[in-house]
Amino acid sequence: METAREEATIDLLAVLAYGELQAFERLSMDAVLSPDLAGREAVTEMAIGEYGHYKILVEGLRARGADPMPAMRPFVAPIENFHKSTAPADYPEALVKIYVGDGIAADFYREVAQFLDQESKALVDEVCADLGHSAFVVPTVRNMISQDRTLASRLSLWGRRLVGEALSQSQRVAAEREAMGELLVGSTDLAELGRMFARLTDAHTARMRELGLNA
Repeated sequence: METAREEATIDLLAVLAYGELQAFERLSMDAVLSPDLAGREAVTEMAIGEYGHYKILVEGLRARGADPMPAMRPFVAPIENFHKSTAPADYPEALVKIYVGDGIAADFYREVAQFLDQESKALVDEVCADLGHSAFVVPTVRNMISQDRTLASRLSLWGRRLVGEALSQSQRVAAEREAMGELLVGSTDLAELGRMFARLTDAHTARMRELGLNA
């Protein structure tokens, strides 16, 4: 019989695994939106990195005795629904989503991983690492804004929408999976939960500032 913590570990690795697989597919399509070959190459490389993370997570699930496909299945609909509701209208919005939307989700799951065993926590930290997103996205978005000042307002609104949707989706997934919800709520108190969400907000604000946008 699995313990609640073991169940929560499987859930967390599974939601991350499907998220990485979906990110690979999404970034592969986003690359086509790039107006130049350099951008297409950079986003394609990010997609390849996401698929590499997916493979690492699948092996992590197998090492813990879980079948990856059934483990991921409960997370397909919520992740797909999130991305359908936040489909970018153009290339600038796609870049902001890569950096801001994916970033806040990774931050949330890293926070949850603090309550796992050290090996699982290290695995989550590894797959949530920046794949060079900032090195490409930040200067590219800043350059776009410098050429079109009206773009900053639109992308700022887009970034605020993304963080709200991403946090809502992440919390909803945690709440709907009993073991993960118990891990998060049972391992801390309300004050620490408040500090956790403050850290998430601060990290989001920092990313938006790096892009030259208002949080």
